[in-house]
Amino acid sequence: MKKALMGIAVFLIATTSVCFSQAKKESEPKTLSQVQDRALSGVEKEFVPAAEAMPDDKYDFAPSTGEFKGVRTFAQQVKHVAAVNFLVASTMLNEKPPIELGGENGPDAMKSKADIVKFLKDSFEYAHKAFAAANEKNSVEPIKSPFGEGHSTRLGLSTLIVAHCFDHYGQMAVYLRMNAIVPPASRQ
Repeated sequence: MKKALMGIAVFLIATTSVCFSQAKKESEPKTLSQVQDRALSGVEKEFVPAAEAMPDDKYDFAPSTGEFKGVRTFAQQVKHVAAVNFLVASTMLNEKPPIELGGENGPDAMKSKADIVKFLKDSFEYAHKAFAAANEKNSVEPIKSPFGEGHSTRLGLSTLIVAHCFDHYGQMAVYLRMNAIVPPASRQ
């Protein structure tokens, strides 16, 4: 009986200390880079499944009735977001994009859903690299804008990536629903 009580006491002490150490870790303040990267992960978890949800044969879909004249196709939406992710992330890293982008709309030759989704996933991976390189000091230092004249900051550009992705996610969600597909993030 004494051994059993001693075992229970040791177990309780061990689990209590683990719980307190976990609580302490969770209450430690996050860095700016960690906060921004979490936002990027959040949009990535909605955007990539939406890109994957559209069937191959519907990737060239663009609404044609109503006020949709001249809008991007679903594929063009995805390629555009991926290209801008690469462009902005390379600016944050102060390096040339790791692949030829073909401008803000992505490579013209890239047509298949598989290639476009890979391009998208690679762009998020590269953006995570850029977000991880940001720190408290360099996040607000002026850097040249990837869009021409003027300057921005890594903080501003990381915020831009997240907002830009959500902007196009909203458009893609409409395209999915117009094709009787419930966006994965909206499913039960």
